[in-house]
Formats: sequence, C-alpha cells, structure tokens
Amino acid sequence: MSLDVPPALLEQAERGEVDEKDFVDCVRSSLPFAWEMISSLVAQLKVDGGEFADNQTPPPDEKARGQLLRALASDAIRGALERHFGVRLAFQNCHRVAVFPLDSSVEERLARFTSVRGQLLNQSPTLRDC
Repeated sequence: MSLDVPPALLEQAERGEVDEKDFVDCVRSSLPFAWEMISSLVAQLKVDGGEFADNQTPPPDEKARGQLLRALASDAIRGALERHFGVRLAFQNCHRVAVFPLDSSVEERLARFTSVRGQLLNQSPTLRDC
C-alpha cells in the first residue's frame, strides 16, 4: 500500500468529496522521506533562487526509495504536491528529483532536464539496479 489512509479520509473519498489539504496531510505522514526531500528542495529553491533545485544523492535504503517512487509515479500524489508547494516536479532515475518554479522563464531548462538526452546523460552504472 502506498498511503496509510485514515478512516476519515477514506470516508470523504467514499462520499465523493476529498479535501486536498487532507490528502496532502496523508501523503506527508505516509511518505515522510519523499515529503522531506521535496520540501527541502523547495526551501533550497526559495533561498538560492535559480532555475531549479535538485537532489543527486540516492536514498539511504529501499524503503526511502520506494516512498520517492510512489510519490512521483502517482499522478494524484505528484499533482497534489506540485499544487501544495507551488512548483513543478521533475524526476530522473531512482532519486534525482528536481523542483522548478512555476515561471515560464524556466521552461527551456525544464525541457532539457526532462528530455531524452537529459535522461541518458544522467545514467550511471552504479544506479543500474536502483
């Protein structure tokens, strides 16, 4: 299971109305490694500025790697995180997460990061089984 869904949130979903703030809280508590990585990158982007902030350090273990993959592979989770933090998320390999501001001036850099070329250049034999 990718999220530990509280009964009250499940009841909201069964009724058809889900408060995104409650969903984001569920993500925060269910995927703490992914939450911390993304929130720290958002803070880094705000402090340092620039076109983006990214992580290049592999997760410490498979549990952490799984959290990151679940957060970024789910359209619902990823979209909620982007709206919550006010950023665009980009993802390469098993750990390289980047946050980009919602600013059209970084579109070219985002396109390079998410391109086929960018993906190939980010490969490493040490990451083969990540």
